[in-house]
Amino acid sequence: MRVALDAQLAIGTATGIGEYVSGLADALRRTGDLEVVELTEPGLDPWRFDRRILWDQILLPRRARKSGATVLHCASGTVPYFSSLPLVATVHDVAWLRVQSHAPAYARYYFGAFSVGLYGKVAQIAVDSEFSRGELLQVLTDYDARRVHVVYPGVADDFCSLERRAGDGRTILFVGTVERRKNLDALVRLLPDLDGARLVSVGPPTPYQEECAALAHSLGVADRVQFRGYVERRALLELYAGCGVVAVPSHYEGFGYAAAQALCSGAPCVVSDRGALSEIVGDDAPVVAVDDAAAWTKALAFALSGSDDARAAAVRNRSIARLSWPASARKMEGVYRAALQA
Repeated sequence: MRVALDAQLAIGTATGIGEYVSGLADALRRTGDLEVVELTEPGLDPWRFDRRILWDQILLPRRARKSGATVLHCASGTVPYFSSLPLVATVHDVAWLRVQSHAPAYARYYFGAFSVGLYGKVAQIAVDSEFSRGELLQVLTDYDARRVHVVYPGVADDFCSLERRAGDGRTILFVGTVERRKNLDALVRLLPDLDGARLVSVGPPTPYQEECAALAHSLGVADRVQFRGYVERRALLELYAGCGVVAVPSHYEGFGYAAAQALCSGAPCVVSDRGALSEIVGDDAPVVAVDDAAAWTKALAFALSGSDDARAAAVRNRSIARLSWPASARKMEGVYRAALQA
């Protein structure tokens, strides 16, 4: 079996989906049971809307057809209208229908209703969590639920093997695209009550970042907030190795890579009670109500004091076992074979 894998979002400033695609491709190759052809166009900016449509609807199916593949895996939540190959899609979430009201209408339509409308053409669908499965089936009511499979994304080996140091007692690490649903402003609001703490944000910005920066300035904590933007892999790993705590206060997550990476690297982590986050961390990290500022302050202060380091280290191996790429790749291979039998 030869799988054509849409890897366009793994080029350039790759975010969670790029991490997913790169990790999946490597893990599938290690299974030794199939051939993977990664499809990309490096000269095409995947973050420009018109370029994304060009890739999804014209270049991707054309490249897949010429690749000699037996199945096309659309791993970024969008699928082509026409495809000569059986389709597998990974639907990470339905955020575009839930929490992206601030985005342009054309983007909400394409990544939301238009994409959902095309999922009916897909032979099999993989989702990142039970939460995302439930969300998808609420909007994809005519699709056979037996063809929607929960396949947890894996965490890369460099996180799982990271040498975690004692936390620095001051750094609250926030990882991900700086967009409204990630709720970074909630962490900024807590800083006046967390003496000596600093907030380090790592990830591509959106206009929402400017709001967070203005808020930090108005609260007198601008000097304790760093917007690092996209950082190289080595720098990201260094932050996970020495931060005091990883905070994931999102309003909506279909999986939550920052939380999974924290668990597998042995870093203390605090997550909100929204989306898939409580499912992903299980009993391995504190879960706090997204709007409970007092509880967030208490949980972050506890972690920054070093009091949560031992617990984070103790659950690390268990988290790695749950969130390994080999297990994910084996399940995904089964999804491919089901697509060919449909």
